[in-house]
Amino acid sequence: MIRALWTAASGMMAQQLNMDTVSNNLSNVNTTGFKRSRVDFQDLLYTTLRPAGTTVAQGITVPTGIQVGHGVRAVSTQKMFSQGDYMETENPLDVVIEGNGFFQVLLPDGNIAYTRDGAFKRDGEGRMVTSDGFPLTDDITITGEAVAVSIGTDGTVSVTLPDGTISEQGNVTLGRVVNSAGLNALGRNLFQPTDASGEVVVGTPGEDGFGTLGQGFLEMSNVKVVEEMVNMIVAQRAYEVNSKAITSADQMLGIANNLKR
Repeated sequence: MIRALWTAASGMMAQQLNMDTVSNNLSNVNTTGFKRSRVDFQDLLYTTLRPAGTTVAQGITVPTGIQVGHGVRAVSTQKMFSQGDYMETENPLDVVIEGNGFFQVLLPDGNIAYTRDGAFKRDGEGRMVTSDGFPLTDDITITGEAVAVSIGTDGTVSVTLPDGTISEQGNVTLGRVVNSAGLNALGRNLFQPTDASGEVVVGTPGEDGFGTLGQGFLEMSNVKVVEEMVNMIVAQRAYEVNSKAITSADQMLGIANNLKR
């Protein structure tokens, strides 16, 4: 009976993590470039009371055994990198990736981070930077006298000067990994590669399997509110059922304790 208490408790802890993950998804429903997470579970070890195939008489074996499980645990919170919806902004520095790839930004410590958030700005030096001021690794600087900015589908950044001439300022490159789910989320819409994600491959938008760029659009979160609400209800009911299992196990222990009365 004690086993049932711990088994049901493991279910409650697992569903609490599930609820935490769903809550984070919903809180980022309007976060640009956000990718929803999913919790994966697996059952725990089993106590084998009688192995399958045990011989009970000459030439006779039991077809099934007796095993009792010890509950559940979460084994991963996987980022789902499906494409989010596009939102038109008409801002020339808003860029969306149509397909595979990440923008590459330089962190203050010199490391490179990757993001799907293309809401870029210009800093005091004219560089294209993220909302936190992290510049693109391509070191693209837009001159202050530019009257228009154009970003091509292949990442070419051009500006129109007051005299009507067009000047090319650089090219936005993209990075990709073999296993996007293995990236380490840093917050601020940033990711860093790990051994699980594989080595980063850098390339030109529209070539070698990389997505193309779209100017004046942003990629919204891929969170689907209705789906997350359903997941929340499922997690809540599973939590409730496990709590009732603990209550029932406690009541059965109480009956056993009161047998001598």
